[in-house]
Amino acid sequence: MVYILISVVIILFAIHFYRIARRRKVKPFPEHWHELLLENVLYYRNLSKKKQQGFQQRMMQFLSEVYIDGMKLELEELDKILIAASAVIPVFGFKEWHYTNLSGILLYPDNFNEDMQFGNRDKSRNIGGIVGNGRFEKQMILSKKALYHGFKNTTDKSNTGIHEFIHLIDKLDDRTDGVPERLLEHQYAIPWLNLIHKEMEAINDNHSDIRKYGGTNQAEFLAVASEYFFERPDLLKKKHPELYEILVKCFNQNLSAST
Repeated sequence: MVYILISVVIILFAIHFYRIARRRKVKPFPEHWHELLLENVLYYRNLSKKKQQGFQQRMMQFLSEVYIDGMKLELEELDKILIAASAVIPVFGFKEWHYTNLSGILLYPDNFNEDMQFGNRDKSRNIGGIVGNGRFEKQMILSKKALYHGFKNTTDKSNTGIHEFIHLIDKLDDRTDGVPERLLEHQYAIPWLNLIHKEMEAINDNHSDIRKYGGTNQAEFLAVASEYFFERPDLLKKKHPELYEILVKCFNQNLSAST
């Protein structure tokens, strides 16, 4: 455990100095990534050709600003593609976006526990992603297994990558409280809070199809509801029309095919 923590800290310091030393120029989008996106990212597949080009540019901008490293694994192209897609999807409705509270991402091969250990024997190793605090401030840790599952299963209303980037967006005002003040106009704050409490009560009373983890607290509700919004927008609009409409305003994206 000590070895893993020391390794993580060393990598995080390397990430920090890497960003200071290199303000990398945005590299051109590799043409063969288009097919990989079509095969693996439903959101991208549903975009028009023009918007796909914009998505590509936003991905490369993100990758020029954030350092990604593998922990006991060699990074593959698809790893970077899925991480960048996870980052761009929630903010694609805005002309320009920079994750000012993120400098680096560590990709673990599997789910991990609170001590950053991963493997299959310990049932406590069930964390798929976290946004760091304290010494891990401005860092994100993701499980490759969870990241890939989020894009492979397009019907479960769940996506770990998107979930963690929603937490980052929520944290931009220095409070991870389920109220994304950078996205939600002031007049919607009170209606949003009222809706959160109503929906969380339904979740905790087993009267909702929103994933149960969304009933944990306001921050987790925002992240879980946002996963649902981006993974199954038509179903969310049908089952939770009020929630769908306020998330449309929040993310400046109307994803329902019936619109």
